[in-house]
Amino acid sequence: MAGLAVAPGVTHWPGRLSPEAQVALVKALRAVARAAPFFTPRMPGTAKPFSVRMTNCGPLGWVSDQSGYRYQPQHPETGAPWPAMPAVLVALWEELSGYPHPPEACLVNFYESGARMGLHQDRDEETFDAPVLSVSLGDTAVFRIGGTTRRGPTRSLRLSSGDVLAFGGEARLAYHGIDRILAGSSALLPQGGRLNLTLRRVTKPPA
Repeated sequence: MAGLAVAPGVTHWPGRLSPEAQVALVKALRAVARAAPFFTPRMPGTAKPFSVRMTNCGPLGWVSDQSGYRYQPQHPETGAPWPAMPAVLVALWEELSGYPHPPEACLVNFYESGARMGLHQDRDEETFDAPVLSVSLGDTAVFRIGGTTRRGPTRSLRLSSGDVLAFGGEARLAYHGIDRILAGSSALLPQGGRLNLTLRRVTKPPA
């Protein structure tokens, strides 16, 4: 299934995951959340809570608290290692990322109907050679992506349940965010809302 070129370095695969695959992935994520419960991250410095709740799977997980943004190998509240990444996500990475090394972190964000995410860059990784691969489950999100400067022009697109998006190359450090969630646009999650999974390579591969 060929992806749609949204912008240089940005590719969209609408409906890449079938309805059955989406249900199976949600089941796998419930197991992830039992081992690594969702938590509310906070902004560095101010300790203001995010409007999303999050967890992680894979060897490393992204966290944010008053002391800063970082990747770490354990859950910030339980101290336990993050659970393994579901195999379907690793397979998606191998098929779509074009990167020869495995992902090391899968950040799982849960957006309730009123949640959003301001424009930001993903730049806490050691290497930017690999793309960020994003998987959408549940309610449709209005996603916005721009260039590598905060005040540059942006464009928006709707990401629906089962969609996959990748941004890499010249778009790897593009500013991006979520403007709003279209409540009730999907029946996948019984409680409503949206799950967004972002797969990332964190460390530089061995020479």
